[in-house]
Amino acid sequence: MPGDTILIRPLHENDRKEWARLWRAYLDFYESDVADAVYDNTFARLLDPATLTMGCFIAEMDGSPVGLVHYIQHPHNWRIEDVIYLQDLYADPAARGKGIGRRLIEAVYAEADRRGCPSVYWLTQDFNTQARKLYDRIATLTPFIKYQR
Repeated sequence: MPGDTILIRPLHENDRKEWARLWRAYLDFYESDVADAVYDNTFARLLDPATLTMGCFIAEMDGSPVGLVHYIQHPHNWRIEDVIYLQDLYADPAARGKGIGRRLIEAVYAEADRRGCPSVYWLTQDFNTQARKLYDRIATLTPFIKYQR
């Protein structure tokens, strides 16, 4: 809508309910779930000022949370500087197509620059075609395949 005002901001303590709703919807999309203890622990770590390696931005549209991104900073054996892994990115379906995903990724890019991290990377599933249209415009697709234990 023409009156939509989008704000990207850090996670706040009073975001718990909406953050959990958004993250649950993200996990549902990937047919995943985590225990309530994981929600509690992750939220606490994201807000803990001593945990400098994790972060979260919230997207608000007209004052309501409509998206989130989680990121993790970590060392990399091929670089002197740390890199940032963009772990979770989600926008409410009703808010899609308004630039929320792009703005959340750009917020992580800006945070990476602020921290002196030259690389931001993430994974997605091959069937996530709508999101991949955005990713193809703002990042470089690599040929890597993920394996997991």
